Amino acid sequence: MNQPKIKIGSHVSMSGKDMFLNSAKEAASYGSDVFMAYTGAPQNSKRKPLEELKIEEGRAYMRAHGLSEVIIHAPYLINLANTVKEDTFRSSVEFLTSEISRSEALHSKVLVLHPGAHVGAGEEAGIAQVVEGLNQVLRPDLKLTVALETMAGKGSELGRNFEQLARIIGGVRYPEKLKVCFDTCHVHDSGYDLIHHPEEVFGAFERIVGRDMIAVFHMNDSKNICGAAKDRHENYGFGQIGFEALQRIMYHPDYLDIPKILESPWVKDGHNEKKSYAPYKQEICSIRENRFDPEMVEKLRAGNGE
Repeated sequence: MNQPKIKIGSHVSMSGKDMFLNSAKEAASYGSDVFMAYTGAPQNSKRKPLEELKIEEGRAYMRAHGLSEVIIHAPYLINLANTVKEDTFRSSVEFLTSEISRSEALHSKVLVLHPGAHVGAGEEAGIAQVVEGLNQVLRPDLKLTVALETMAGKGSELGRNFEQLARIIGGVRYPEKLKVCFDTCHVHDSGYDLIHHPEEVFGAFERIVGRDMIAVFHMNDSKNICGAAKDRHENYGFGQIGFEALQRIMYHPDYLDIPKILESPWVKDGHNEKKSYAPYKQEICSIRENRFDPEMVEKLRAGNGE
C-alpha cells in the first residue's frame, strides 16, 4: 500500500568541527526529508560564532540530498515565564533574541520554544510574563515563526493545555509570528486522548488555537499512561500511545505537509552500556512502510545498530 507523501525526520546533533554540515549528514543517513537541531548544547548558553557553523556547506548538502527544511529548537534554559528571578527572565529574553538571529542565519523557518515555567508564581503571572518576554523579541520583519511547544504538565510548566497556548498567542503584539509545535507525547501525558479520540483532540485544538497554527509535530510515543504529566518519550510504537495511533496522526490528511520530527530515545547496546544507537533510520523506514517491527529495539540492542 502506497502511503501519502510526508515530511519526516528527527532530532540530530550540531557539534564537532562540521557543525551544521554534520547535522545535515546525520539527517541524510536516516533517510530524512527534514530535521531538527539545537544550535549548541540545549542545557547551556555556549555557542560558536556563526562563521564556524559551516552553514553554506550544510545548505549545499541539504540541497544535494533532498533535505527541504531545518527546524531549530531553543535551549531548555530559556524561561520567559519566570517572574521570581528577574535575572533569569532578562537572560532568557537576551538568549532567545540571539537564538532567533542564529536560526534565521541557518535559514530555518521555525524555532521551537518551551513556553516556560511559572516556578510557583501561578498560571496568570506566568502567562503574562511569557507574553511580556515574547513582546520583547518578536518583530514584524522576522523571517521565521516561533512555535510554542505543547507541554506534558509536569511541575509548573505552561503550555499544558490548548487554552494556555491560545492565551499566550492572543496576548502578544505580533501573534502572526507565533505558531505551535504539537508534541504527541506531551499532549498524551497532559491528558488528551490521542488513542481513542484523536479527532476530538484535533477538533479542540482547531476550536481553541486554530487549525492552521501547527508549524511542526514532534512525533513521540510515551512511556506513561494518558494524563501522567511526566514527559518520558518512548521509541515510536513501543509506548502507551502505540504505532497505530501515531500513524493516524502521522498521516492525518489535514497535516500531511507539516514537518514531523522524531525525538525517540537512543537504544543502549545490550553488550556495552557505553554504546547506544539512534533508532531513526529504522523508525522512518517503519513509518513509511506502515509496518511495525516489534523486535526493532531488540535488534538494536544486539549491538550492530542495524
